[in-house]
Amino acid sequence: MLVIIDKQEVKVKTKLLSLVLFGAASVALSGCVLNIGDGEGNWDKGDSWERVQDQNRANLAKLSLGMSRDQVMTLMGTADFNEAYLKQDKQVFVLYYRTQRVKGDGTTTKEECTPIVLADNAVVGWGEKAYHSM
Repeated sequence: MLVIIDKQEVKVKTKLLSLVLFGAASVALSGCVLNIGDGEGNWDKGDSWERVQDQNRANLAKLSLGMSRDQVMTLMGTADFNEAYLKQDKQVFVLYYRTQRVKGDGTTTKEECTPIVLADNAVVGWGEKAYHSM
């Protein structure tokens, strides 16, 4: 039996096979997507970390000693972090609000926050000095 191979037919089949393999690879790899952004993926455009920080700093200037926890939360909103403990029979609450960027990793840490210290439901101070004095 004698088989005659047409060179033109082989070229067409090779090109067709290449196109099929390229198409299959494109479809298979289309599910692999990398989102490379600005490192602040937890914040949407309407509520950027810069705007939140600026607002928190502006609100800190409106705080006054003796304010209640409810008054602080009405002014400042929900804290990024909070702590509660007893010290010398006083209930101490520490509310942390983001006020400065330390690392652009998209995560807020306590070192990027200003603490507001409340003892027996009254503001006794804010900032690192107030926190360390309790």
